[in-house]
Amino acid sequence: MRKSFIMAVAAIAITFTAQANAAEMVFTSWGGTTQDAQKAAWAEKFTAETNTNVLQDGPTDYGKIKAMVESGNVSWDVVDVEGDYAVQAGNKGMLEKLDFSVIDKSKLDPRFVTDYSVGSFYYSFVIGFNADAVGAEGPKTWADLFDTTKFPGKRTFYKWSAPGVIEAALLADGVTPDKLYPLDLDRAFKKLDTIKKDIIWWSGGAQSQQLLASAEAPYGMFWNGRLTALKATGVNVGESWEQNITAADALVVPKSAKNRDLAMKFIALATSAKGQAEMATATGYAPVNTESGQLMDAALRKTLPDQQATSQVNADMRYWAEHRDEIGERWYAWQAK
Repeated sequence: MRKSFIMAVAAIAITFTAQANAAEMVFTSWGGTTQDAQKAAWAEKFTAETNTNVLQDGPTDYGKIKAMVESGNVSWDVVDVEGDYAVQAGNKGMLEKLDFSVIDKSKLDPRFVTDYSVGSFYYSFVIGFNADAVGAEGPKTWADLFDTTKFPGKRTFYKWSAPGVIEAALLADGVTPDKLYPLDLDRAFKKLDTIKKDIIWWSGGAQSQQLLASAEAPYGMFWNGRLTALKATGVNVGESWEQNITAADALVVPKSAKNRDLAMKFIALATSAKGQAEMATATGYAPVNTESGQLMDAALRKTLPDQQATSQVNADMRYWAEHRDEIGERWYAWQAK
């Protein structure tokens, strides 16, 4: 009896010691269903494979990244950011160069690879509407979404200065995709002025889903994966992929991150064929690994953004990185009017 007790105590001690010795890192993303999927597809798998506790934080905040890097007190190790920000931050020396001896970039979509970042997932901005609130015939084109006579009521758009809304306004005004860049901001804001009083802004994916589900804003512009998730809850969502505007989030490591080596290994797993396939299956976003499709259900695969190429419009991440600050200054001044 005494021997069994001693052995039990020893086992508990070993467990606590192992937990105490486990490595630890922090992954930061945007929250909601997207981060839930990243946690399941990447973080939990990484913990199982490396005995590393992956702590979750968020939402992503570019001001916090800047403050951390400038102070030298960096508490985030891997961060999911928007693609244009990744390019800009890398150019400004705010990110660690990625170790491509650890991360295999040979199978990654080259559109989403830089020295400082790799794609996290590939998404499209699409038109969505609440079919129970407005009927089965909702807006099909960006011009429709800007037509308050044909489709009266509130519509919702992404609040922050980023690729998407400016392009949608120009497309709605008749600009062809091959003539979008450089962005004609005067023309875009003039078009946005026509519906400004009818816009409810969403600042995160979960809020966009709530606005649509409640029909507070029965139409709008959404990340395609958020509509996929909303449909899964039983909401009668209509959508249009006409001129869907594509972009990608990116995974980055802030400069002087405390767990740089672990961060590189985490990104390697997250961008692996299996890691990307599991993420895409859970979210409806497309994988950035070109071999992931072989691991996915064929029917599901056909519903992802990279399979909706007929009228697809690719947002220019490098243009946005170069002009991000000046566009943002004008964007927020316009919103405040």
